[in-house]
Amino acid sequence: MTLHTGAAEEVPLDGVARIEADLAEFLSSAEASAGPPLLAKAIRYAVFSGGARVRPRLCLAVAQACGCEQPAVVGAAAGAIELLHCASLVHDDLPCFDDADMRRGRASVHKAFGEPLAILAGDALIVLAFQMLARVADAAGARLPALLSIIASAVGPAKGIVGGQAWECEPRVVLSDYHQAKTGALFSAAAMAGAVAAARDPLPWRAVGARLGEAFQVADDIRDAAGEAGEIGKPAGRDAQLGRPSAVTQMGLTQAVARLEELVTGAIEVIPPGPKAGILRMLIEAEVVRLLPKRIARRAA
Repeated sequence: MTLHTGAAEEVPLDGVARIEADLAEFLSSAEASAGPPLLAKAIRYAVFSGGARVRPRLCLAVAQACGCEQPAVVGAAAGAIELLHCASLVHDDLPCFDDADMRRGRASVHKAFGEPLAILAGDALIVLAFQMLARVADAAGARLPALLSIIASAVGPAKGIVGGQAWECEPRVVLSDYHQAKTGALFSAAAMAGAVAAARDPLPWRAVGARLGEAFQVADDIRDAAGEAGEIGKPAGRDAQLGRPSAVTQMGLTQAVARLEELVTGAIEVIPPGPKAGILRMLIEAEVVRLLPKRIARRAA
């Protein structure tokens, strides 16, 4: 497979504006009652930090491909997934984990607001995610239990984000298990939630999200090993410094890039047939290439 570095301009990004608006409206309503103002600032700082919103965009894209007719439900599912992703980044940057001073080119939350507020902001984002889903309970109806189960499992201690972080504390780990829990689980949830929001069977979409999520984690390993802090927006070389499981460490850079291409190809191959399949393919290719260091992306192309 050849990754297309020019695909980013072809992928419709109007979903980003909708996601930003949904998140802004929800957080404003959540702040309506008086609360600690610094905590509110830390939460907003974590959410509106320039992220590409890939996971919620995937949720919206799958819902659209499935013919979703209730945008409020899919919007709440997409927003909840993004809030959980933001929470995971806040916690991942803490001194007890990656001890990262930068995220997306600016100070990480614990550097900007202090460690106590960063912990609380991450915790609050988890709660807010499920509150965002609760707001559409009436519209979601019978779909709500499935949405809650899918999204909660993606951040849980077995095969979700919590489990993924916990694998870093184990003496031995299977790299694919680590990648699937830390990153793949939330991508799977995004794809499956999009299908559920459209009242469609989520199971055919699980593999799309799982392979795409693992691809993103491999790409992140490549960025950490071969990128520079100014390019990737966070400290480079942290996996090696902290002894984290990494595709580059286990396979070498060349094989890690080959594994990335294999996963992207696999994700595309299992997209269920439909009129939006071409758009999903471009979205997947463009976003994976965007994550790679420029010199690696040119080589992959």
